[in-house]
Amino acid sequence: MSITKVNITGVLLAGGQSRRMGGGDKGLRKIAGRPMLAHVLDRFAPQVGRVVLNANGDPGRFYEFGLPVVADSIEGNVGPLAGVLAGMRWSADNMADATHIATASTDAPLIPADLVSRLADALNGRDEKIALAKSGGFMHPVIGLWPVELADDLEAALKDGVRKVLHWTDRHGTIGVDFEFVRAGAKEIDPFFNANTPEELQEAAALLENRG
Repeated sequence: MSITKVNITGVLLAGGQSRRMGGGDKGLRKIAGRPMLAHVLDRFAPQVGRVVLNANGDPGRFYEFGLPVVADSIEGNVGPLAGVLAGMRWSADNMADATHIATASTDAPLIPADLVSRLADALNGRDEKIALAKSGGFMHPVIGLWPVELADDLEAALKDGVRKVLHWTDRHGTIGVDFEFVRAGAKEIDPFFNANTPEELQEAAALLENRG
């Protein structure tokens, strides 16, 4: 069966501790007058059947976005795979038709508008189970498409101490899907540019302005 939009739950990963940004939620930092998460949602939400936010702590801080907020089920800030697992579990419990989750980070406001469809196209008809975004020769381990059916395997791996995304995905067959750099004014930029510092936050605002 082909993977289509209605079979995909979008999971935005906001579990990072944002140390280089001085702490707090990067997705709530404002760029171009709006929280960065709002810019990500504009591009990500139309690509999937439903969006859920993975975040730990008080879910009320995200109230304005109207999203279900699900915390990691594995304690101890063990990394992005815990967020992937939380998204898989939520999708299995709440989205009966969803066979996959698509993940993206809340600090990448320029993600491609065709991100999810291209990841799905790469997996359709293939034996590999997971598709991850690539750009500039680098894999982006938190931006990908994952089958919900691997939730039990992922939970067992996390409990066994697996933390690196690619160490787990390689067990199940992984396809890297290349995305070209995009133009913002006079610059060619990575579509998965993420803002990790106050300076990069300012750069993201300028890039958004130049992208229109």
